[in-house]
Amino acid sequence: MTWAEYAETLEANLADLHARVHTGAYRALPSRRRYIPKADGRQRPLGIAALEDKIVQAAVVAILTPIYEAEFLGFSYGFRPKRNQHQALDALAFGIGKKRINWVLDCDVQSFFDKVSRDWLIRFVEHRIGDRRIIRLISKWLTAGVLEDGRLIETGEGTPQGAVISPLLANIYLHHAYDQWAHRWRQRCAVGEVIVVRYADDTIVGFEHRHEAEQFLADLKARLARFGLNLHPNKTRLIEFGRSAIANRRALGLGKPETFDFLGFTHYCATRRDGSGFVLGRKPMAKRMRTKLREIKEQLMATRHDGIDGQGQWLAQVLRGWMAYYAVPMSGSALSAFRHHMIDRWYGALMRRSQRRRLTWRRMKTIADRYLPFPRILHPWPEKRFLVTIQGGSPVR
Repeated sequence: MTWAEYAETLEANLADLHARVHTGAYRALPSRRRYIPKADGRQRPLGIAALEDKIVQAAVVAILTPIYEAEFLGFSYGFRPKRNQHQALDALAFGIGKKRINWVLDCDVQSFFDKVSRDWLIRFVEHRIGDRRIIRLISKWLTAGVLEDGRLIETGEGTPQGAVISPLLANIYLHHAYDQWAHRWRQRCAVGEVIVVRYADDTIVGFEHRHEAEQFLADLKARLARFGLNLHPNKTRLIEFGRSAIANRRALGLGKPETFDFLGFTHYCATRRDGSGFVLGRKPMAKRMRTKLREIKEQLMATRHDGIDGQGQWLAQVLRGWMAYYAVPMSGSALSAFRHHMIDRWYGALMRRSQRRRLTWRRMKTIADRYLPFPRILHPWPEKRFLVTIQGGSPVR
């Protein structure tokens, strides 16, 4: 059923849904499974819920969100109201730049949404919510199964990625399994400074001392194993990173410090232009840029016989959207490179239109400058925005 069909008799449908929810006659339908490609070439399974399931899930999220927002810790940024990726990036940049951070642990929970223990999840919700009707609704959604190619598949663990309620359930699970534990570990076990930033199942932890970072990693593996989770072996790394990393590695002949990726950005160690000290560098991840340029090329080749005006306006929208997210301080050269490669793909598509008339690169640059905005930094320096956004916020940074 589509939204348009449901809206034809909207009031009657909602009244009937309301009655079924309150009498217990409401039954969750299986989610329709679809796959979308991931950056590493694998397929990410998504669960598309039925229309009425989305409505009821949205209502439950509206009820539970204020309750849990009062308990979630400040270093959790994913899928929360008034929080976004750039706030997580600002917190991370502020911590690395202003604290004595020398080591960075880049953690990624392996197949988190597929490995969530439903028993533990229900126990976590019951710890705070006493209304058994809410518990029963969540249990129905977790056990509804999925439809794949017309076949019903029963799933014994995990929560459908893509459902309306899944982000909140994920935050509840990780709040108990990770956030509270990491906060206590930082208070009780750490002597040096420790920073924590989590966005969904991706977390970055910065340490002053290497031995504390190694101990945290060992303890974290044991902690997650208790709740049926594991760290991704290829995406979890401990690297030397921070204001002293460049000098230390140069003294040992190890070359430049390693980099790490977080929320679409590659973070690297850099120095100020005047050589006065350390500054955190950030630029768009190379594989994200390659993927986006590939999509642009395919679209341009498919529409190469359309007018230049239409293509130019579409490319301008794409470039503005790219800069709206990636135009942070220290990323100017990467933005210029992205714009250049975008023009190059456009030039290649136009050259394929006809063999009779050759378009020069100088003429192509003139056309591109007419439509495409020039790169400029749109976001302030992280410490400026971070110090504003945390005022009156959670006491646990």
